[in-house]
Amino acid sequence: MRGDKFIASLHDGRSVWLEGKQIDHLSEHTAFTGTLSTIKGLFNMLDDPLQRDKVGYLVPATGQYAHSSFLVPYTPLELEKRSQSFACWSAETQGMMSRLSDYARSLVTGWYAARHQLAALDPHFADKITAYYEEARDRDLFLTTAIIDPQIDRSSGLDDKRIAERFLHVVRETSEGIVVRGAKMIATGAPYTHDFVIFSFLQFQSQHHKHAHVLIVPANSPGLHIVCRESFADTRELNHPLSARYDEMDAVLFFDDVLIPWERVLLYGDSEKVLALRANQTANGLAFHQNVVRFVAKLEFVTGIAMAVAESIGATGFLHIQEKLGELLTQIDVIKALIIASETKATVDAAGVLVPDLSYIETARSLGTKYYPRAIEIVQQVGAGGFVQTPSGIEDFYGPISQLMHLYFEGASVSAEKKVELFKLAWDLIGSPLGARHLLYERFYAGDPIRNLANHYNRFDKESLTDPIWQRMKANSKGGLTTMY
Repeated sequence: MRGDKFIASLHDGRSVWLEGKQIDHLSEHTAFTGTLSTIKGLFNMLDDPLQRDKVGYLVPATGQYAHSSFLVPYTPLELEKRSQSFACWSAETQGMMSRLSDYARSLVTGWYAARHQLAALDPHFADKITAYYEEARDRDLFLTTAIIDPQIDRSSGLDDKRIAERFLHVVRETSEGIVVRGAKMIATGAPYTHDFVIFSFLQFQSQHHKHAHVLIVPANSPGLHIVCRESFADTRELNHPLSARYDEMDAVLFFDDVLIPWERVLLYGDSEKVLALRANQTANGLAFHQNVVRFVAKLEFVTGIAMAVAESIGATGFLHIQEKLGELLTQIDVIKALIIASETKATVDAAGVLVPDLSYIETARSLGTKYYPRAIEIVQQVGAGGFVQTPSGIEDFYGPISQLMHLYFEGASVSAEKKVELFKLAWDLIGSPLGARHLLYERFYAGDPIRNLANHYNRFDKESLTDPIWQRMKANSKGGLTTMY
């Protein structure tokens, strides 16, 4: 099945580093086994006749099913099918795995869908993106992005040689492709991706053309090193149910003179063209749509935990608890409404592609940076000190003091054992290293939240709101109304 093929495909000579050691057998290492098992199950859904239509679509050219992140939506039904596939995988993972490849796949699909319009950027772009899109779709390639430059000295830019040499840049061109050197972060899912989609958020100047590129880089490229952060995975699933299965792993990529074949160099050397591709509305609309659909599943999971904790300790009758739980429900409804609005107000681009309205999607992404920290805070407030009174392990219920364990850990509506299991699940969400990582992720995965809100203002048609004000002021003046100033 596809899941088995996916696991086998990772034994391809890639250079993955963890705790100072190079990992030879990725699928056998405890830092990755739980996560890979989860991904394997998701991939296998495409081979299950009872589930494949939830997450995939039949590709006419091949007669095989592909994940719906590769589906180019021309109709509302096709856009809904994409949304359904995102929701399905997110529900299977409680929204805790944000880079399950469907985001980066959607980015590639968007570039492919707009390929004829984007051909103005490079005459070879359409052919390159078509060939890669079909390969990724038909081979079930796992994709992720690495688009952030390393934090070295934020007060300096590319005019500083020590910065420019360490940000990813081209060191030479060959007949086979370009050779790049430098680093990229933060590559979520890096150890088990097949390819990286590489570009930068920098506002390039023309003199920085060696840093301006959009690349698709195989994970097993010679000279590419995947340097993992500390693993948050835990093999004790009863005590750490989320950490055991959902640690996506983040990594920094070191490019030590890596050759990128010309067919994988989508753009290179022209800063304005790279910025134009990065801002493409079709690709961003399809990719960011996945972000907010996934976020609903996560908010629903957090809300479910908060409600279950409140019920287990008999706190649902208190007004302040009801108010907090109501706030969580409001969060879910707002994000759902924005998704519906983005799909309902979707517009047809020049290629006939139905693209979700980015304004509503960007609003949802901006709200998410505030909603998730607040949601976690509410869970903390509902469970309070109960989270640090849970025993070290479920095993304590089967030891010499099991009778006392059942007596003193009993809940208002659940057994002592179930209550402890619930609180351990909640703690894995709010207090574990994995939980802390998710809090940081939801704050910043969409970029600088301050800049995003400022950009929303800068892009908005401000006259649509200010003109009526000035017209009213003008009408008041003609009517004889005056101000005191």
